[in-house]
Amino acid sequence: MNSPAGRPRPARPFLTIATAALLLAGCGTRDEAATGGRRGQQGAPEIGYIVAQPTAVAIVTELAGRTNAFQTSEVRPQVSGIIRKRFFVEGSYVRKGQPLYQIDPSLYRAAANQASANLASAEAQAEAARIKAARYKPLADQQALSAQDYTDAAAASRAAGAAVNQNRAALDTARINLKFTTVPAPISGKVGRSMFTEGALVTTNQADPLATITALDPIYVDIQQSSSDLLRLRRALTNGGVTPASAEVRLKLEDGSDYGFAGRVEFAEAMVDTATGTVTLRARFPNPQQLLLPGMFVRASFAQATDPNAFLIPQQAVTRDARGNAQVYLVGPGNKAVVRPVTVTRTIGANGVVTAGLKPGDKIVTEGIGKVKPGEPVKPVAAGSPQSLAPRGKDDKRGETKSGKAG
Repeated sequence: MNSPAGRPRPARPFLTIATAALLLAGCGTRDEAATGGRRGQQGAPEIGYIVAQPTAVAIVTELAGRTNAFQTSEVRPQVSGIIRKRFFVEGSYVRKGQPLYQIDPSLYRAAANQASANLASAEAQAEAARIKAARYKPLADQQALSAQDYTDAAAASRAAGAAVNQNRAALDTARINLKFTTVPAPISGKVGRSMFTEGALVTTNQADPLATITALDPIYVDIQQSSSDLLRLRRALTNGGVTPASAEVRLKLEDGSDYGFAGRVEFAEAMVDTATGTVTLRARFPNPQQLLLPGMFVRASFAQATDPNAFLIPQQAVTRDARGNAQVYLVGPGNKAVVRPVTVTRTIGANGVVTAGLKPGDKIVTEGIGKVKPGEPVKPVAAGSPQSLAPRGKDDKRGETKSGKAG
């Protein structure tokens, strides 16, 4: 259809498209104005933090050690002779005083009988000499007998008494030797193999023992610690930086398993081994099942001291710089991220032990670390994972959770 003047009518679709474009542009401007501030706030990443609090941390040392028997005794003969009988089973447990061997007692029994007879003879002679001296004394006082004769009689009486004592000692020796023909166990413990059989000749000065007895419960563990480490520890104790700890020791066996009983350090050697530069510490362990045998290698871990000013922080909070040095992110003034170098000496479970670089009250970033940049603002909230091994501070609201928190 044409217009009245015969001019063509303009097309309507163009007006419609232009009007829609203007309306959309206006809406976009209003939305951006309404949400511009909110987008700025959402630009700061949300992170979880914990509040650093010092706590007492044991300074644990792990060293190599070797087990040693609590008591060891070599069974040796005290007299010479032929072994007539063995009374024990090799590898069994024997008690102190229990007979182990019987040496032929014939010669020693005869010697004891002879000594007994000699004593009886000496006692008879001593009695006769005593009576004779007693009779001579009043005669000498009345000068019916020379003084020399009385002196000789009195001296003979004393000599006879000394002979009695000599023969009595000889009898005691003979009886002791006769007793030694039965060889007893000097200590209680497990007896090893017998080095001599029945019918073998043994002597008092032989080089080889008859058998060896080992007491295994309790048992010793000798631990080697370098003198430099011991010196560093003692210097720290002297300066007051650390305090002594009860030296309870735990063992890890050769197969990697943990020993079920704890021991205690009993003493440290007062000198350094010049060949190895180490000091020997001796610990004592119960060994009721006799699982530990002398000569075994073990790993001993124990706390020699306690650091009262250390910090326990989750290991995920510790990062490394380009040189490999440990560092943590802190929530600084104005809620801006700050990098702080720290000294991490070791780990305890899921936590690292920090001995330098932190102060009480520092807010340590533990969650959302990948979104943090030094100097950039952050949105701090209390971490959802508690620092279970460290005491909780009043500003540390660990355990609380907040939806939308960065992981």
